[in-house]
Amino acid sequence: MNYSAIISFVLALGIIFWAALSSTDDPKSFLDVHGIVIVFGGTVAATAISYQLKQTFLMIKVFWGRTVKSQPMNFEALIRQIMKIADSYRNENSDLKTLIEDNRDEFLKEGMRLLLDEIVEIDHLITLLKLRNATIFECYSADAVKFKSMGKYPPAMGLMGAVLGMIALLAGLGKPGAEKTIGPSMSIALVATLYGIALANLIIIPIGENLTASAKEINRKNLIIIESIKLIHAKTNPLVLGEELNSFLLPKERIDWKKSA
Repeated sequence: MNYSAIISFVLALGIIFWAALSSTDDPKSFLDVHGIVIVFGGTVAATAISYQLKQTFLMIKVFWGRTVKSQPMNFEALIRQIMKIADSYRNENSDLKTLIEDNRDEFLKEGMRLLLDEIVEIDHLITLLKLRNATIFECYSADAVKFKSMGKYPPAMGLMGAVLGMIALLAGLGKPGAEKTIGPSMSIALVATLYGIALANLIIIPIGENLTASAKEINRKNLIIIESIKLIHAKTNPLVLGEELNSFLLPKERIDWKKSA
Protein backbone atom coordinates (compact mmCIF):
# COMPACT_ATOMS: atom_id res chain seq x y z
CA MET A 1 0.00 0.00 0.00
CA ASN A 2 1.11 3.55 -0.73
CA TYR A 3 0.70 4.97 2.78
CA SER A 4 1.96 8.37 1.68
CA ALA A 5 -0.98 8.75 -0.72
CA ILE A 6 -3.46 7.50 1.90
CA ILE A 7 -2.15 9.97 4.49
CA SER A 8 -2.35 12.78 1.93
CA PHE A 9 -6.02 12.04 1.16
CA VAL A 10 -6.85 11.85 4.87
CA LEU A 11 -5.07 15.18 5.35
CA ALA A 12 -7.07 16.75 2.50
CA LEU A 13 -10.36 15.58 4.02
CA GLY A 14 -9.18 16.69 7.45
CA ILE A 15 -8.56 20.21 6.17
CA ILE A 16 -12.11 20.39 4.81
CA PHE A 17 -13.66 19.15 8.06
CA TRP A 18 -11.47 21.45 10.16
CA ALA A 19 -12.45 24.47 8.05
CA ALA A 20 -16.12 23.54 8.31
CA LEU A 21 -16.04 23.00 12.09
CA SER A 22 -14.00 26.09 12.88
CA SER A 23 -15.81 28.59 10.68
CA THR A 24 -19.32 28.29 12.09
CA ASP A 25 -21.26 27.32 15.19
CA ASP A 26 -23.50 25.09 13.07
CA PRO A 27 -21.41 22.62 11.02
CA LYS A 28 -24.65 21.15 9.66
CA SER A 29 -24.94 24.21 7.43
CA PHE A 30 -22.21 22.66 5.28
CA LEU A 31 -24.34 19.59 4.62
CA ASP A 32 -26.72 19.74 1.69
CA VAL A 33 -28.07 16.64 -0.01
CA HIS A 34 -29.00 18.53 -3.18
CA GLY A 35 -25.47 19.92 -3.49
CA ILE A 36 -23.94 16.47 -3.02
CA VAL A 37 -26.20 14.91 -5.64
CA ILE A 38 -25.63 17.71 -8.16
CA VAL A 39 -21.84 17.81 -7.78
CA PHE A 40 -21.03 14.11 -7.42
CA GLY A 41 -23.82 12.82 -9.64
CA GLY A 42 -23.23 15.49 -12.27
CA THR A 43 -19.47 14.80 -12.32
CA VAL A 44 -20.02 11.08 -12.84
CA ALA A 45 -22.62 11.73 -15.55
CA ALA A 46 -20.42 14.22 -17.42
CA THR A 47 -17.42 11.87 -17.20
CA ALA A 48 -19.52 8.96 -18.45
CA ILE A 49 -20.63 11.02 -21.45
CA SER A 50 -17.00 11.95 -22.17
CA TYR A 51 -15.41 8.52 -21.73
CA GLN A 52 -18.32 6.04 -21.61
CA LEU A 53 -19.66 4.54 -18.40
CA LYS A 54 -17.37 1.48 -18.50
CA GLN A 55 -14.26 3.67 -18.73
CA THR A 56 -15.57 5.85 -15.89
CA PHE A 57 -15.75 2.92 -13.48
CA LEU A 58 -12.38 1.68 -14.76
CA MET A 59 -10.89 5.00 -13.56
CA ILE A 60 -11.70 3.93 -10.00
CA LYS A 61 -9.67 0.76 -10.55
CA VAL A 62 -6.80 2.83 -11.99
CA PHE A 63 -6.87 5.13 -8.95
CA TRP A 64 -6.85 2.21 -6.52
CA GLY A 65 -4.14 0.22 -8.31
CA ARG A 66 -1.73 2.98 -9.29
CA THR A 67 -2.21 5.56 -6.55
CA VAL A 68 -3.29 3.72 -3.38
CA LYS A 69 -1.68 0.29 -3.82
CA SER A 70 1.45 1.23 -5.80
CA GLN A 71 4.79 1.55 -4.04
CA PRO A 72 7.35 4.30 -4.72
CA MET A 73 9.92 3.16 -7.28
CA ASN A 74 13.16 1.84 -5.77
CA PHE A 75 15.65 2.18 -8.62
CA GLU A 76 18.61 1.16 -6.47
CA ALA A 77 17.00 -2.18 -5.56
CA LEU A 78 16.00 -2.72 -9.20
CA ILE A 79 19.56 -2.22 -10.49
CA ARG A 80 20.97 -4.53 -7.81
CA GLN A 81 18.51 -7.25 -8.89
CA ILE A 82 19.47 -6.73 -12.53
CA MET A 83 23.17 -7.02 -11.62
CA LYS A 84 22.49 -10.40 -9.97
CA ILE A 85 20.62 -11.59 -13.06
CA ALA A 86 23.44 -10.32 -15.30
CA ASP A 87 26.05 -12.17 -13.24
CA SER A 88 24.02 -15.39 -13.36
CA TYR A 89 23.46 -15.07 -17.15
CA ARG A 90 27.13 -14.31 -17.78
CA ASN A 91 28.31 -17.35 -15.79
CA GLU A 92 25.43 -19.57 -17.01
CA ASN A 93 24.39 -20.39 -13.46
CA SER A 94 21.51 -22.75 -12.82
CA ASP A 95 19.71 -20.24 -10.59
CA LEU A 96 19.06 -17.79 -13.47
CA LYS A 97 15.43 -18.77 -14.05
CA THR A 98 14.75 -18.66 -10.32
CA LEU A 99 16.16 -15.12 -10.11
CA ILE A 100 13.96 -14.07 -13.01
CA GLU A 101 10.74 -15.63 -11.72
CA ASP A 102 11.27 -14.38 -8.18
CA ASN A 103 11.53 -10.81 -9.45
CA ARG A 104 8.35 -8.73 -8.97
CA ASP A 105 8.77 -6.57 -12.05
CA GLU A 106 6.66 -8.03 -14.85
CA PHE A 107 8.39 -6.00 -17.58
CA LEU A 108 11.79 -7.35 -16.53
CA LYS A 109 10.41 -10.90 -16.40
CA GLU A 110 8.91 -10.54 -19.86
CA GLY A 111 12.12 -9.18 -21.36
CA MET A 112 14.33 -11.85 -19.83
CA ARG A 113 11.98 -14.64 -20.88
CA LEU A 114 12.10 -13.40 -24.47
CA LEU A 115 15.90 -13.18 -24.25
CA LEU A 116 16.21 -16.76 -22.97
CA ASP A 117 13.71 -18.12 -25.49
CA GLU A 118 15.86 -16.70 -28.32
CA ILE A 119 12.79 -16.31 -30.52
CA VAL A 120 14.03 -13.02 -31.99
CA GLU A 121 17.41 -11.41 -32.50
CA ILE A 122 18.59 -8.99 -29.83
CA ASP A 123 18.06 -5.89 -32.01
CA HIS A 124 14.53 -7.00 -32.79
CA LEU A 125 13.95 -7.77 -29.10
CA ILE A 126 15.07 -4.29 -28.05
CA THR A 127 12.79 -2.69 -30.67
CA LEU A 128 9.92 -4.89 -29.46
CA LEU A 129 10.43 -3.90 -25.81
CA LYS A 130 10.67 -0.20 -26.71
CA LEU A 131 7.35 -0.47 -28.55
CA ARG A 132 5.69 -2.17 -25.58
CA ASN A 133 7.06 0.44 -23.21
CA ALA A 134 5.79 3.23 -25.45
CA THR A 135 2.34 1.59 -25.42
CA ILE A 136 2.35 1.34 -21.62
CA PHE A 137 3.45 4.97 -21.27
CA GLU A 138 0.76 6.16 -23.71
CA CYS A 139 -2.01 4.25 -21.93
CA TYR A 140 -0.90 5.37 -18.45
CA SER A 141 -0.59 8.98 -19.60
CA ALA A 142 -4.09 8.77 -21.10
CA ASP A 143 -5.45 7.70 -17.70
CA ALA A 144 -3.87 10.77 -16.14
CA VAL A 145 -5.41 13.01 -18.81
CA LYS A 146 -8.84 11.54 -18.05
CA PHE A 147 -8.58 12.49 -14.38
CA LYS A 148 -7.35 15.98 -15.22
CA SER A 149 -10.25 16.40 -17.65
CA MET A 150 -12.69 15.14 -15.03
CA GLY A 151 -11.34 17.80 -12.64
CA LYS A 152 -13.06 20.57 -14.61
CA TYR A 153 -16.55 19.14 -14.01
CA PRO A 154 -17.04 19.46 -10.20
CA PRO A 155 -16.57 23.27 -10.05
CA ALA A 156 -18.98 23.64 -12.98
CA MET A 157 -21.51 21.37 -11.26
CA GLY A 158 -21.03 23.31 -8.03
CA LEU A 159 -21.74 26.56 -9.86
CA MET A 160 -24.83 25.00 -11.38
CA GLY A 161 -26.02 24.03 -7.89
CA ALA A 162 -25.41 27.59 -6.68
CA VAL A 163 -27.38 29.01 -9.63
CA LEU A 164 -30.28 26.66 -8.94
CA GLY A 165 -30.24 27.74 -5.29
CA MET A 166 -30.20 31.41 -6.26
CA ILE A 167 -33.11 30.93 -8.65
CA ALA A 168 -35.15 29.28 -5.89
CA LEU A 169 -34.15 32.09 -3.50
CA LEU A 170 -35.11 34.91 -5.86
CA ALA A 171 -38.38 33.19 -6.75
CA GLY A 172 -39.46 33.32 -3.13
CA LEU A 173 -38.48 36.92 -2.32
CA GLY A 174 -41.98 38.24 -2.88
CA LYS A 175 -43.45 36.05 -0.16
CA PRO A 176 -44.04 37.34 3.40
CA GLY A 177 -41.03 36.83 5.70
CA ALA A 178 -38.73 36.07 2.77
CA GLU A 179 -36.05 38.38 4.20
CA LYS A 180 -35.45 35.91 7.03
CA THR A 181 -34.60 33.10 4.62
CA ILE A 182 -32.09 35.02 2.49
CA GLY A 183 -29.06 34.17 4.67
CA PRO A 184 -29.73 30.44 5.07
CA SER A 185 -30.76 30.10 1.42
CA MET A 186 -27.58 31.85 0.20
CA SER A 187 -25.52 29.56 2.43
CA ILE A 188 -27.08 26.42 0.95
CA ALA A 189 -26.64 27.76 -2.57
CA LEU A 190 -22.90 28.27 -2.03
CA VAL A 191 -22.35 24.86 -0.41
CA ALA A 192 -22.53 23.16 -3.81
CA THR A 193 -19.78 25.45 -5.08
CA LEU A 194 -17.65 24.48 -2.09
CA TYR A 195 -18.20 20.78 -2.82
CA GLY A 196 -17.18 21.25 -6.44
CA ILE A 197 -14.00 23.21 -5.69
CA ALA A 198 -12.93 20.81 -2.93
CA LEU A 199 -13.61 17.68 -4.97
CA ALA A 200 -11.70 18.99 -7.98
CA ASN A 201 -8.69 20.58 -6.28
CA LEU A 202 -8.17 18.26 -3.33
CA ILE A 203 -9.05 14.90 -4.90
CA ILE A 204 -9.44 14.57 -8.67
CA ILE A 205 -6.76 16.90 -10.08
CA PRO A 206 -4.09 15.70 -7.59
CA ILE A 207 -4.86 12.12 -8.63
CA GLY A 208 -4.28 13.11 -12.25
CA GLU A 209 -0.95 14.75 -11.38
CA ASN A 210 0.04 11.68 -9.39
CA LEU A 211 -0.75 9.40 -12.34
CA THR A 212 1.30 11.62 -14.67
CA ALA A 213 4.34 11.40 -12.37
CA SER A 214 3.79 7.66 -11.98
CA ALA A 215 3.67 7.14 -15.76
CA LYS A 216 6.97 9.00 -16.20
CA GLU A 217 8.57 6.99 -13.40
CA ILE A 218 7.43 3.67 -14.90
CA ASN A 219 8.69 4.79 -18.31
CA ARG A 220 12.14 5.50 -16.86
CA LYS A 221 12.14 2.16 -15.05
CA ASN A 222 11.30 0.30 -18.26
CA LEU A 223 14.01 2.17 -20.18
CA ILE A 224 16.51 1.00 -17.55
CA ILE A 225 15.30 -2.58 -18.03
CA ILE A 226 15.54 -2.36 -21.84
CA GLU A 227 19.11 -1.09 -21.65
CA SER A 228 19.98 -3.74 -19.07
CA ILE A 229 18.71 -6.57 -21.31
CA LYS A 230 20.94 -5.31 -24.12
CA LEU A 231 23.92 -5.32 -21.73
CA ILE A 232 22.99 -8.72 -20.26
CA HIS A 233 22.88 -10.24 -23.74
CA ALA A 234 26.38 -8.87 -24.39
CA LYS A 235 27.50 -10.56 -21.13
CA THR A 236 28.68 -7.26 -19.73
CA ASN A 237 30.45 -7.35 -16.38
CA PRO A 238 27.74 -6.72 -13.72
CA LEU A 239 29.76 -3.86 -12.21
CA VAL A 240 30.10 -2.16 -15.59
CA LEU A 241 26.38 -2.81 -16.17
CA GLY A 242 25.53 -1.17 -12.85
CA GLU A 243 27.59 1.89 -13.76
CA GLU A 244 25.89 2.06 -17.17
CA LEU A 245 22.45 1.96 -15.57
CA ASN A 246 23.48 4.66 -13.11
CA SER A 247 23.32 7.04 -16.07
CA PHE A 248 19.51 6.92 -15.85
CA LEU A 249 19.57 8.15 -12.24
CA LEU A 250 20.37 11.38 -10.46
CA PRO A 251 23.66 11.43 -8.50
CA LYS A 252 21.91 10.87 -5.16
CA GLU A 253 19.95 7.91 -6.55
CA ARG A 254 22.92 6.03 -8.03
CA ILE A 255 24.15 2.79 -6.53
CA ASP A 256 27.69 2.32 -5.23
CA TRP A 257 29.01 -0.58 -7.29
CA LYS A 258 31.91 -1.05 -4.84
CA LYS A 259 29.43 -2.00 -2.13
CA SER A 260 27.58 -4.20 -4.62
CA ALA A 261 30.83 -5.99 -5.42
